Amino acid sequence: MSLPTLRGPRWVDIRLHRTTLWTSGAALLAALVYTGWLRWAADAYPEPVGDCLADKSCETFLGFASARELLYASMENGALALLLLPVLIGAFVAGPYIAREMESGVYALSWTQSISPARWLASRLTTAAAIALGVTLVLMGVLRLGASKALGHRANLHWADRGVYEATGPTLVAYSLFAVALGTLIGFVVRRTLPAMAATGLVTGLLLWGMGNVRWRLAPVRTATGPVSADHSFPDQYPAGSFSMDQGVTNAAGDRFYVGQCLPKPQPGFSCPDDTEVTGWYMQYHPRSHFWHTQLMETGILLALTAAVVYAAFRVLRRRAA
Repeated sequence: MSLPTLRGPRWVDIRLHRTTLWTSGAALLAALVYTGWLRWAADAYPEPVGDCLADKSCETFLGFASARELLYASMENGALALLLLPVLIGAFVAGPYIAREMESGVYALSWTQSISPARWLASRLTTAAAIALGVTLVLMGVLRLGASKALGHRANLHWADRGVYEATGPTLVAYSLFAVALGTLIGFVVRRTLPAMAATGLVTGLLLWGMGNVRWRLAPVRTATGPVSADHSFPDQYPAGSFSMDQGVTNAAGDRFYVGQCLPKPQPGFSCPDDTEVTGWYMQYHPRSHFWHTQLMETGILLALTAAVVYAAFRVLRRRAA
């Protein structure tokens, strides 16, 4: 039994962009090797024991206190860098993958060689989506490999942090698929390489920014309250690892103020009424369980947008091919 092979327009797509595919594969391999090496080094070169003194530097591993610190710093930066992945995917699909062929007129040759316009577009979409899916999943796995022991327990690797949130659930995959669909539509409409890349990158970036600002409004917050005193104003009766949305203090009437305004007494320079007496604290937060609630809702929104964009691309194709 022979193994399945790529044929027809998909094989042409792979051949035309093999340099980009080889470069992407090399980058993925480098990321995996680097992360694996740091995981090994984190165990082979443990953190120094004792306090750092002025005459005894704690920089023991490539300028970091330990190999583990370098590993986690790399994962923090890598998680943020993963936010650029959908932007890069969309820009490549819009420009070199679609618009360049439209600009050069090569697409017309494909349509005359027993390949219908609809099949041509479907081939482009599925090939790009499969590659984008593979790249995204590998990079998500690399982040998991490097930060598995710190996710949710370390500053800048908290489950709700930008980058970490997207790359530890299905959301990043949905963003990548949306970028493929959007890049295809814009590349097909604009038909010029650089403008199509710029437009797709801008729209994808705006979507990432916008969804990042509204995602925590998709699920209702929980509120913790408690009595307050001069030496106790920080909420402590909420689940560990929760994501704080707002916190402060209240008076007897339930009016809310920031801690620095009125505690332990009205502070100079703050807008706290002179007669305000703080009686309690409050905190609005998302517990760890809201991670999957928000992930699934955001992923559903993105997949719906992706389906709408794909539909629009085929509608435009039908008009162009008519």
